[in-house]
Amino acid sequence: MYLKALEIQGFKSFPEKVTLSFEKNLTAIVGPNGSGKSNISDAITWVMGEQRTRTLRGSKMEDVIFGGSELRNQLSFAQVTLIIDNSDKIFDIDTSDLMITRRYYRSGESEYYINKKLVRLKDIYEILMDTGLGRDGYSIIGQGRVEEIISSKGTERREIFEEAAGISKFRHRKEEAERKLEKTDADIIRVGDKIAELEIQVEPLHKQAETAKKYLILRDELRGLEISLWMDSLDRLAARNLEISSEYSEAKQRLELLKSDLELLYLNSSEYSGEIRQKDIDCENIRTDIAAVEALISESESAVAVMRANREGALESISRIENELADIRIRTSAISEQIDQKRSRILQIDKLNEALTERIAAVRLQNDETSAGTNEAEQRITQLLSMAASYESSLKAAQARIAAIDASQDDLAIRYKTQLEALTDSTNKLKAAYEDQKSKKASLDNARDTHLSLNNVIRGLDLKSESKKIKADKLNHELAELRLKRSAARSQISLLNEMEKEYEGFSKAVQMVMRESQRGSLKNIDGTVADLISTNDEYTVAIETALGNSLQSIVVAREEDGKAAINMLRRNDAGRATFLPLTAIKGNVIQEKAIKSEPGVHDVAYNLVRFDSKYDGIFANLLGRTIVSEDLDSAILLSRKHSGKYRIVTLDGQIINAGGSMTGGSSARNVGILSRANELKRLIDEEANYEKSQSELERKHSDAERELSAILFEAETAKTESRLISDEILRLETEIKQGEMLIKTMEDNRKSLEDSVVNTKKMLDIGKEERTSCEQQSLEYERLAAEKRSDAEKEAEGQRGLRSLLDDISAKMSDMISERSSLLAEKEATERAIEEFQNLINGFNVDFDDKATHLAALRTQIGTIDDEIRIAAEKLNEYRISASLNREKLSAALSEKLEYESKRERCEKSAQEKSRTLMEMERSISLLEQKKLSAELEERQIIDKLWDNYELSRTAAQKLRRENENSAKAQKRLAEIRREMSGLGTPNLGAIEEFERVNSRYLFLTDQRDDITRSKKELESIIRDITSQMKEIFSREFTAINTAFAETFSELFGGGKAELVLEDEDDVLGSNIEIRAQPPGKTTKTLTLLSGGERAFVAIALYFAILRVRPAPFCVLDEIDTALDEKNVERFASYLRSISDKTQFLVITHRRGTMEEADVLFGVTMQGGISKILSIDLEEALKKL
Repeated sequence: MYLKALEIQGFKSFPEKVTLSFEKNLTAIVGPNGSGKSNISDAITWVMGEQRTRTLRGSKMEDVIFGGSELRNQLSFAQVTLIIDNSDKIFDIDTSDLMITRRYYRSGESEYYINKKLVRLKDIYEILMDTGLGRDGYSIIGQGRVEEIISSKGTERREIFEEAAGISKFRHRKEEAERKLEKTDADIIRVGDKIAELEIQVEPLHKQAETAKKYLILRDELRGLEISLWMDSLDRLAARNLEISSEYSEAKQRLELLKSDLELLYLNSSEYSGEIRQKDIDCENIRTDIAAVEALISESESAVAVMRANREGALESISRIENELADIRIRTSAISEQIDQKRSRILQIDKLNEALTERIAAVRLQNDETSAGTNEAEQRITQLLSMAASYESSLKAAQARIAAIDASQDDLAIRYKTQLEALTDSTNKLKAAYEDQKSKKASLDNARDTHLSLNNVIRGLDLKSESKKIKADKLNHELAELRLKRSAARSQISLLNEMEKEYEGFSKAVQMVMRESQRGSLKNIDGTVADLISTNDEYTVAIETALGNSLQSIVVAREEDGKAAINMLRRNDAGRATFLPLTAIKGNVIQEKAIKSEPGVHDVAYNLVRFDSKYDGIFANLLGRTIVSEDLDSAILLSRKHSGKYRIVTLDGQIINAGGSMTGGSSARNVGILSRANELKRLIDEEANYEKSQSELERKHSDAERELSAILFEAETAKTESRLISDEILRLETEIKQGEMLIKTMEDNRKSLEDSVVNTKKMLDIGKEERTSCEQQSLEYERLAAEKRSDAEKEAEGQRGLRSLLDDISAKMSDMISERSSLLAEKEATERAIEEFQNLINGFNVDFDDKATHLAALRTQIGTIDDEIRIAAEKLNEYRISASLNREKLSAALSEKLEYESKRERCEKSAQEKSRTLMEMERSISLLEQKKLSAELEERQIIDKLWDNYELSRTAAQKLRRENENSAKAQKRLAEIRREMSGLGTPNLGAIEEFERVNSRYLFLTDQRDDITRSKKELESIIRDITSQMKEIFSREFTAINTAFAETFSELFGGGKAELVLEDEDDVLGSNIEIRAQPPGKTTKTLTLLSGGERAFVAIALYFAILRVRPAPFCVLDEIDTALDEKNVERFASYLRSISDKTQFLVITHRRGTMEEADVLFGVTMQGGISKILSIDLEEALKKL
């Protein structure tokens, strides 16, 4: 087992993740002070669970997180991972490596992991315990630890020896057992106190439980008799209820069928509406498709128009080029004729020149023979005349060239004028095209703006229509719900009115008296008590409860009127009724004003009802001595305060009678006679509100439908206009594209014309310059020829006297030479003219070839355009067919929409008829419900008694029912039971359960006390065993460490003595440990008298002794050699090397001797508050050197 690696991230001065890998050797970590090398030791200490910030050289735990620097911001967490080799399975885990990770956040949260699994800090403590790697172990030794072991504090010193002795686990288990023992002692005391408290309660509860049991036996007998008598009454009512229920069920089934039909009609109507909306969507989609196809049609038509325009342009270009080619052919033909003429002239000149040459030769021979003496002068004259003839010949050639240039310039001038006119016409057309394009673009921008505005309007209208539709649907839904509510309210009102009219819920006697009163056979009947009063809903239950059966009492004017009614009931055997004569009934009302100020008191019941003042005596008698309170608690307090003087009723119907007896429980809501009257009034008001709300909703719904129709019409109009503008936009875009293509063609033609004009102009300018040059040459030749002839004339005059004979010869020869020279000059000029004409023809041929090539390309283009026009025409035909089909689809969809609208209208009409039938059926059911309610009311009163008194349902009561042979005997037994129960007083019924609970608790705590006492004895035995083991192990290991200490001291100091002594040998586990040392040459044995370096060396010797006895997997020594001198450093390093084969050492040092013994050096540097690591393998480095 050894330390394989250490990973640090965000810890102190290491913000970046740093991994230090270690081997089984001696590793030194070096660096300047403040570089952060000790932070590596702190990281190892921290990851093994150290919680003391002082040990970590900080003031708070947050200090371990990188706090930021000039180069890096602070981090939010620190994490360190320790990887230890476990190939020898020292740690009880399955993997070959033990990976311990600790992470801490600035928020204060900590996380611990073992092999990447989340664990507790305690788990890390336990896995490292007794390995020397624990929090208090000896695997990490710094200057502080050196001070601890040589300090006078025995406790800190003992922790190191206990860890070295391997009893840390035992100490931990002992401390845990002692804590449990303390808790056990506390539990014994706590349980004993509870047992003493329960012993006081057990006996009194036992006596109360016996009394309660006797009371319960009597109560059960009483309950059985009452239940049986009540169940007999229920059987009599059951037959009547069965008949009404059967008729009601049949009517209800018919109603449900009618509702199902109505719901189906509403569902069909809704489905038809959905189909209509879907058809609207389909129509809109088809319209969109039609618009898209029409757009494609318009686009295709525009494309065809553009292609046709291109074709016309190409045809015009072909026509123009063919004219130009014809012109070139004509000019080439004319020039070719001139060339032929020139060539014929050259042949003539050659023949004439040959004849003249022969004649000149003959004359010159004659002249030679005649004037041999005048050869020299003749030669001069001949030379001059020859020169004159040559100049004259050149003059003729220049004049011929001028004539040729003039002919060419005339042709070029005509061409230039034609080209200029064509260019002007093209420029004007191009300008007009630009203006037309600009106008169309402006129109397109306007159309787009209008289209955008319309689309915004359409979107707004769509949103408004959707909102209005939702509003209309919501109003329609609310209206339907309101109609149903109003119908239900009207039905309920009709039911309640019928019940009021027929006095449903009243006894048969009361019903007969009221019917006879209405017929007029009984006089001065004012009505029932329920008819004559009203109260707020809040007090309805309380007043009904307070009045009870008095609600059915009949108020009459006089006693005689009551007597007449009683006689009528007796004659008809119609039952009994109570009568309240106004002349006889008087009463008084509680006048104590302090009553109202009592907590929870509302008022005297008399003050909470409304009635005619003539009935004041009646209601003073009935309600004047009854108080209404908030709840039962306040009623109890009030009754106690006034010693049961008053009758008190709560808002929920609980009663405390005068004298203190209580009546209460649950009661059915909204079935009382007074509740019915209040409910009727409420329903009448509610129905009136429904009617008003219905009228308002119908108006709002009508307005919403009207607004929706207007918005839909406006939206459809806007959409139609938008489609028209879309078509216009498409048309303009197409025309603009066509215009752009046309402008491009016109620009190309114009450019071609401009190039032609420029070329022609250049040729005219060249011809003009050449003609000017030829004119100047002609003048110069004419001057030179005249000058030479004049010189020849002068020469001839000088010899005229001597050579008279030769005059004629010379003149003749001169004429012939001049004529020959003229012929030669004319030939030369003619040849140059032929050459120039040939060059002109060559230029025409090149131009002809270019134009012919362009003409062929145009004809090919026309063929391509014709194909494209044919394809476009086919697509256009397809689009028109598609548009026609879509229009047919639109027509079909509109027809289907009309059909669905017709079906919806029929469906809604049927729904209205069904709705009216439904209302009639509901009225019939309401009447049946009235009868059913009347029949059930008596039954419910008995069932309520069952529930209020015994909390029994009818089914449960049936199971408890007994057969009564004699009703009178049953009633007599009831009276006896009540007397016996009264004699028992008020028993504590809870005593039975309380006795069982307290007695059970008492027995449980007694058993628990015995269990805790046994546990205490077991814990004391465990502590004794652990203490015995600890003493044995510590004594054995302490002796071994003492022996090793003497040896390591002698080896390190080179002699001397040292030992460890227990101050109290009888208290092995608690005694302080004294260190005695005597270095060589000294007599002192007290550590305090040694120098700092010697004391540190003693502590190092002791640590080495511990490592010899219990080697740790690895050991970190943090600058413990600082206080040593150089000699002792060498001894320390040498000894460290000698034991490094047993224990892996990581030494943080800046001492040279220690560094020299290291196998691997890790250098630590700091820059900008951030530590960096550099690793050097010294063995590898030495090999390379």
